[in-house]
Amino acid sequence: MQSAHTMPSPATASPRYARCIENSKRIRWDIDRDVIRQREFGAADKFLPDGMTLLEERLAFLSPGERRFLNRIQGRTYANMFGLIERFVGAKMLEVSRDHWFGDQVALEALVRFTDEELKHQELFRRIEGLAARCMPAGYLFVPEPNTVAQFVLGKCTWAVLALTCDVELVTQVHYRESIAVDAEISPLFKDVFLFHWKEESQHAVLDELEWQREDAKLTPEERDAAVDDLIALVAGVDGLLQLQAQADCTYFMANKPQAGVLDAGEVETVRNALLAAYRWQYIHSGVAQVRFGELLTGLITPAQGQRIQGALAGLQ
Repeated sequence: MQSAHTMPSPATASPRYARCIENSKRIRWDIDRDVIRQREFGAADKFLPDGMTLLEERLAFLSPGERRFLNRIQGRTYANMFGLIERFVGAKMLEVSRDHWFGDQVALEALVRFTDEELKHQELFRRIEGLAARCMPAGYLFVPEPNTVAQFVLGKCTWAVLALTCDVELVTQVHYRESIAVDAEISPLFKDVFLFHWKEESQHAVLDELEWQREDAKLTPEERDAAVDDLIALVAGVDGLLQLQAQADCTYFMANKPQAGVLDAGEVETVRNALLAAYRWQYIHSGVAQVRFGELLTGLITPAQGQRIQGALAGLQ
């Protein structure tokens, strides 16, 4: 049975847009003054929690020093991936704000602030990449090209792009609150990056939800069915990037790992597979598993469409 698709009424939606503006003003932060504060990364800093990297459970044959180096590689990729994502998120929010130009000016201001903050986040992650490069060996490669990826993503329908965006920004909330914030071993600078990122993404997740529901209310059942196909294609595209980056990060690790011992071909493949499993968890499965995202998605699609999405996800293990 097709779900009911209703757009929030202006009386219901506008206060939520207004609260996002209020929160945006209250927690506004500056990259240098509040986040970096003239700090650098240390040569042995830990970047990500063990539960996000999966290194302890999958790569016990590596030395502690090798696992710590892989942790730093994953953290560097984690920051770069969010910088990449925010390229297309900012562009899409500029596009959807057009619907509010001559309508709800509160919603328009909220989305303009959203876009401004996404531009700031891109700059933050460029700065973090520069700091990581100063304390890690040369040769690291972040494979995806942001504009190429953004063009691919923005070629899909707005419903699918907003679904992916909502998923990713809910992920940032969960990763910070449940993993990064509570790990006392993580680099204080790296933790602060995602503390301040989380503060603004909290508002963005609300706006994603409002705009996704608003877009959904415009669609016919046939258009929504095609949108589900676009979402599946976007997830497959993300997975393709993760496969390429896992290979690049494995190659970088092998060229620069701290211990001189040689890994055999099977162990190298295990490292690559562990990186891919971690990246799939970080960027795909941990978002889909979130209750709020599941509630939003299932409220907009049919059971049959949900089964199609689940079938596509099942192949990414």
